[in-house]
Parts: sequence; structure tokens; C-alpha cells
Amino acid sequence: MSVKILAIETSCDETSAAVVVDGVEVLSNIISSQVDVHRKFGGVVPEVASRKHLELINHVLKEALDQAGLNFGDLDAVAVTHGPGLVGALLVGVAAAKAIAFALDIPLIGVNHLEGHIYANFLVRPDLPFPLTCLVVSGGHTDLVLILHHGDYRLLGSTRDDAAGEAFDKVARVLELGYPGGPAIERLAGEGNEEAVDFPRACPGGLDFSFSGLKTAVLQYLHRCRQRGDDVNLADVAASFQKAVVDVLVDRTMEAARNYNCRTIILAGGVAANRRLREVLGCTARREGRELFCPPPLLCTDNAAMIGCAAYYKYLRGELAPLTLNAVPDLPLLSS
Repeated sequence: MSVKILAIETSCDETSAAVVVDGVEVLSNIISSQVDVHRKFGGVVPEVASRKHLELINHVLKEALDQAGLNFGDLDAVAVTHGPGLVGALLVGVAAAKAIAFALDIPLIGVNHLEGHIYANFLVRPDLPFPLTCLVVSGGHTDLVLILHHGDYRLLGSTRDDAAGEAFDKVARVLELGYPGGPAIERLAGEGNEEAVDFPRACPGGLDFSFSGLKTAVLQYLHRCRQRGDDVNLADVAASFQKAVVDVLVDRTMEAARNYNCRTIILAGGVAANRRLREVLGCTARREGRELFCPPPLLCTDNAAMIGCAAYYKYLRGELAPLTLNAVPDLPLLSS
């Protein structure tokens, strides 16, 4: 008998609801983005995001069910992101999911947002072979995760300061490219020479990352050029910066794959949509006889379908949440 899960994602500035069957069949995946709302502020304003979620959540839920051709009574469970993320935004989704679970007397499943990003891969390719090396790279997180089996993770490395996506946003702001910064830098980098500026690659040791120094190096480079009155080719700066980030991400990911004998590497998170990262990591993996798999760009950014996929495997393991489930803005992927 199939398991139909209504999933809700409101961790940041996308209000999303989806209906996923057996972790693979997406009947609907509605995403209402607030990018235009926050663009004028140069980034996400938490209070504004929370209020927009309140305005949108009921409409998005209705549209997800309508597109799936289902009623509330057809659902077997409801899942929701309960962290990490913006606490006010998370609370909107958690409150909605708890109300649905209580009213329908169906199981409630709490999903870690990062686990959701990982499971965007299984949504498209449920037969991925274990063990897997996963690079989770987004605006708030840059982590290397060893996945031994469904629900069995080992954190291998993480950022010691800025996440890669955060560095993209900050550098984009300095270059006056607007928000969101990642796509803007990627577009501009396509017009530049990535060898033009030799920005540093931080190596903090082990499988950890560091991007704060790179961000500072970009600022110092621009400052020196302006002091000397030199013309600055912003496309070259964007391309060179992007290359520095990609080089470090690929280097650490491949080292992890070698250390733990993983034949398959997967990408997760918003920055996983970056074409240059996909190209370089894919080529490097193939040279070593490994395979890179990454979900389509739509599933890399925040969406509820990935939450529904992760929830399905938690449902099979009996990992259900009580109605006291709360938002946890700093929820770790691993509970240890």
C-alpha cells in the first residue's frame, strides 16, 4: 500500500508544500518564493519572511493538494522542516503541520532541513549505492557527510566560518550584483577569466572548510585596485572568486571520497545548482573512476518535495514526532 505524505518547508524565504508518494513519486511541489520581497533589502529579513509565510501557507497547502488531486483525508502522514533555519519562519510550517496531524489523527514527521537537501538526490535516484560522500553546500552550511545507509550519517567536515553560499552572497554585495548573490556571480563569472586573479585557498586542516579569508582577499584586492586607480574587471573577479571556492569544495570532497572508499558522490543544497561546481566535480570524479550525482537545480534550492522524500524513510523506520514538536533554528544533522 502506497504512503502519501504531505510535506511542508518554510525554513527561510520559500513557502513550499508537496505531496510525495513512497518517497519517489512527486504529485505536486508548490514553491512560493519571496526573493522579490527581500531583494530590496539585499538579503532575507527574518520578520518579513515570517509574515509572508503566514500569508501564503494556507494557499500553498491548498494548491499542493489540488495539483495532486487529493483531499486531506487521503493523506497517510504530514512532514515538516523543524530546523535548522529562521525560527519565526520554521514556526509557521511546524504549526501548520501539527494542526493537520492533530485534526486528521495522522503521523507527524519532523525533518532536518539538511537531511531534506540530501534526500533530493534519492527523490530522483532512489537506488544510489552506499556508502556515499555528500557535499552539502548552501547559504548557511558547507558540510561533508558520509552516508552509510538511510538515516546513518557521519559528519566528516564543516566550515569553520562562512559557508560557501554566504561567501557568494557577501562578495556579490561588494560587487554590487544584488540578491541572491550566488546566481548573480555565476552569471557574471561566465563572462570572465577565472585565472585573472590568484585568490587564496584556505586549508584549515582535515576535511574542514574556510571561506572568510577568501572573502577578505576579494575586498582587499578591490581596495588596492581603487587606491591605484586601476580599472577593475568585475567579471574576472567573479570568475576568479568562483574558481577559488570550487577548487576547495572539489579538493575536500574528493579527499573524503578517497578516504572512505566511496564510488559515488552526491551534491546537496542551493550552491549545488552552480554549473561550474557540477562540471569540475563531475570531471574530477570521472578521472578517478567515481560517479557524481546531483539533483536538478529546482530540487537543489529549498522545496517541500525533498522533505517528503526524507520523511518517507523516517516513516519506514518509525521515527515519528510528537505533537510537542518545536522549531529548532540550530538543529544539527547529527544528534551527538
